[in-house]
Amino acid sequence: MKGPSKVTRALVKENFPYDHSLFSEDRLYSGGRFASIIAVAQNHNLLDSPALEELTRLNDKVLNITVDGRRLGFSDVCARVDRECVSNVVLEIINSRKTHQTSITYPEHSHGSETVFLGSALGGVTTDANGTVASAQAVRLTYFLNDQESSSEAAKLWLRRFKALLSEEPSSKHVDVSYFTSKSKQEEIDSHTTDGFPLFLITYAFAISFSVISCMRVDNVRNKVWVAVFGVVSSGLAVVSSFGLLLYIGVPFVITVANSPFLILGIGLNNMFIMVSDWQHSNVKDSVPKRMAHTYEEAVMSITITALTDVLKFFIGVMSDFRAVQSFCLYTATSIFFCYIYTVTFLGAFMALNGKREAGNRHWLTCMEIPTVKPIDRPDMYNFCCVGGDYDKTTGAEKKKLASNFFKDCFGPFLVKSWVKGLVIVIYLVYLGMSIFGCFNVQQGIELYDLAADNSHVTRFIKKERQYFSDYGPSIMVIVKEEFPYWDHVKRQQLQGCLEDFKGLWFVDKEISTSWLDSFLSYGQERHLNLNDKEAFLNNLTEFFEDSPVFKQDVNLTGDVLTASRFFIQTVDVANASTEIEMLQGLKYIADQCRVASLTVYNKDFIYFDQYDVVVKSIIKNVAVISAVMLVVSLLLIPDPVCALLVTCSIGSVMVGVTGFMALWDISLDSISMIIFTVCIGFTVDFSAHVSYAFASSKKQSPNEKAVEALSNLGYPILQGTLSTILGLSALIWSEFHTFRTFFQIFFLVMFLGMVHGLIFIPVILTLFTCCSRESKKDLKMTRM
Repeated sequence: MKGPSKVTRALVKENFPYDHSLFSEDRLYSGGRFASIIAVAQNHNLLDSPALEELTRLNDKVLNITVDGRRLGFSDVCARVDRECVSNVVLEIINSRKTHQTSITYPEHSHGSETVFLGSALGGVTTDANGTVASAQAVRLTYFLNDQESSSEAAKLWLRRFKALLSEEPSSKHVDVSYFTSKSKQEEIDSHTTDGFPLFLITYAFAISFSVISCMRVDNVRNKVWVAVFGVVSSGLAVVSSFGLLLYIGVPFVITVANSPFLILGIGLNNMFIMVSDWQHSNVKDSVPKRMAHTYEEAVMSITITALTDVLKFFIGVMSDFRAVQSFCLYTATSIFFCYIYTVTFLGAFMALNGKREAGNRHWLTCMEIPTVKPIDRPDMYNFCCVGGDYDKTTGAEKKKLASNFFKDCFGPFLVKSWVKGLVIVIYLVYLGMSIFGCFNVQQGIELYDLAADNSHVTRFIKKERQYFSDYGPSIMVIVKEEFPYWDHVKRQQLQGCLEDFKGLWFVDKEISTSWLDSFLSYGQERHLNLNDKEAFLNNLTEFFEDSPVFKQDVNLTGDVLTASRFFIQTVDVANASTEIEMLQGLKYIADQCRVASLTVYNKDFIYFDQYDVVVKSIIKNVAVISAVMLVVSLLLIPDPVCALLVTCSIGSVMVGVTGFMALWDISLDSISMIIFTVCIGFTVDFSAHVSYAFASSKKQSPNEKAVEALSNLGYPILQGTLSTILGLSALIWSEFHTFRTFFQIFFLVMFLGMVHGLIFIPVILTLFTCCSRESKKDLKMTRM
């Protein structure tokens, strides 16, 4: 919302109002309405007859498109210059080469009385020593439409018919055609939403299946199948309730919000697994209210810590500079709130009902009362299907599953051995070193085709545009945004020196530029005018604009004051997002260095490039704010300041790891990954918070025993939560959209690294810090004695 290029766009719009009768692509301050074709020759030279003939035939088809009952054609909706439709001059030039045996010079060609820039129309060009075109692999044809409101509906119909024509065009053995329209971006956003819905259904199917399987028990009374089902239903209800409420009050639904249900599903399942685990640790002979009290005492506090920090985090995200992030954070924060409410009420109520069934020793499916002991006179199948209610006679709790016993009897005791702790610390330091190294090598920037489906016409078009037309990039406006005495010879030369400085950048062409001032000075020189005099300068400027009306759009002349003007430079070799970042930063730096006048730079694509300057700052700000919030909440709710501090530190540790490993997985840092980062910060703390709270509230005496008990109680639920979330999100691997696949990749990193921190790093560090803390207290006590 606060992008500097939006401010510059408003400046351009105010000072250089667009003249629809003199269309100029370089002078557009927004995208405009257009349709475009890129034709690539199969034989590597589109100037040959067969390929050229097919392209000419296709161009004729496009120009003959009619809409509104054949009443309106291209000539009725086209952009115009001097009442004539803007045509694809490149076709005239190519046909003239064939007909009149004339040569084509590149990148600028003299056609009639005009000089035509071919850098954006011819691609994959090879030239001879004289700069004459020998061959061209690709040609781009662009059909600009009238952007006025009066022709809006007709233009939309024409673009729709254009898309239908190109999508129905049969493939050719001579030329490969890709197309793009000004409506394509919105169409791709809409298809994101339709692609996300079936993935959401697949995810929920995976989640239900895994949850049911992981909560199944051989015991027909202690089986938790229905609890698992209602845990998934609880997450679904949270999504429906929050989305319904926000849509009802008019909060916009944007594409980024489509990722929110996957997050809520993971949170809901994690909460359910922890509640089930704590229920299993209660005494089966106690009453249902007492067992529920034990479950809520142990589980709900850690669930509350994570829910509170997540809600606060996402509500803080509402203050983001990106509207997409604002909407996403508002939807997600509300969903997490509802998820928490449904967990402690709806799911808790069902657990109580399920507890009553268990107390009556009733079957999990039929709810019929069944025997606890296997009858001798019954067949094995009856004993397997109709007997249940066993429990651990030593502890009075339910018998633990094999996985839970693994954490209690094997993993926990192994992890707290001295040499294992040392090895874990070494591994952690290696992990931290690799992560930091990766952070300095992560790429920044986003390709536009990453916003479209892999097989869409948009992706094909943009990739071919990058491949064949990256030799020449966008034309850049250099704007003098204040009054300036252009007639002052000294200051004028200083200004021209500033403009020459732009041409010193490696990505700016030294020869190609457009300057109303240079043209006016040449005009004055031809007529022997003294343009160093203010009165002569202003009097002759009006006559110059009558002779060259296109330049009138480049000067804001109010009375005898030139309040603003603009010039144009041509960029080259802008081949990827990294170059775009360097280009924007370099142009702004040169503009700031000019002392004689206040300069700024603008191109309509800069609106999108602004994100590059904000992404890293936003991520650092988000991590810092969430860490502070987490520290405050942890200090209030976790009964040990050391544990609270370690939980907060784990946020930074996991986020550094995720960022570092993104570089190894070839994931760029952009607005999409920033939004996913915002999603994932909450998950970085969940597992660590659960383990730290269990460690701090343990009644055991030694730190090692506390760590083993915490792992015994939470190791399996954490493993369940990680696997269920990753399995559920695995459906996103098959998405046609980069957005969803990136979501899975980053989420996988967060869940895996969060699990490793919760099950390995945090328990070891807690035992070491607690031991040091106890030793310090013991030494202090001995000193006082």
